[in-house]
Amino acid sequence: MKRSSKIAVAVLATLGLGAAVAVFAHPGGMGPGVMHGMGPGMMGGAMAGRVQHDDAFAADMHLVRDMLFSHDRIKRTVTNLPNGIKTITESDDPQVAQAIQTHVASMVQRLSDGKEFNLFSKTIPVLFDNRDKIETTVETTANGSVVTQTSSDAKVVAALQEHATEVDELVREGMVAMMRNARASMGGAAAHLEQRQR
Repeated sequence: MKRSSKIAVAVLATLGLGAAVAVFAHPGGMGPGVMHGMGPGMMGGAMAGRVQHDDAFAADMHLVRDMLFSHDRIKRTVTNLPNGIKTITESDDPQVAQAIQTHVASMVQRLSDGKEFNLFSKTIPVLFDNRDKIETTVETTANGSVVTQTSSDAKVVAALQEHATEVDELVREGMVAMMRNARASMGGAAAHLEQRQR
């Protein structure tokens, strides 16, 4: 590959990671107008061409950012079932508990509507591609939400369980996990672009 092509790939990867940092790391976040102006590909290869920047996108981004910054106030347990998962996500902080409930409700609705919201996840595309094979029940608790998702498709069950692990990492590590996922996603996008230019 030519040196100029390698430089272009590196710049594109850096721009994508920079967009992620701008959205999540800045205390004030970014306004809806700025986020709607971002192309889906700017958030990484896992999202490119799939995410719908609808009216609720900015609100969902802010919710995720707020929970990442409050990750140390979130308690989460995951039970792998033979046909899916059961997660309990709660917080003793009323604001964080409300954010959890709002986020869960929004993501369940997005899955039902097929409006993908993906921040550097490998498993979200699989789940949205197979959304008609997933049964979801949500129980709202005083401090958060209990979500049970099941499927008769083994591939979907594996994706549900892997996604639960991805979320566990975000709850445990907050922005550290998000930036690690972003770098991995940018690397994947850069590798894909590099393959196409050969």
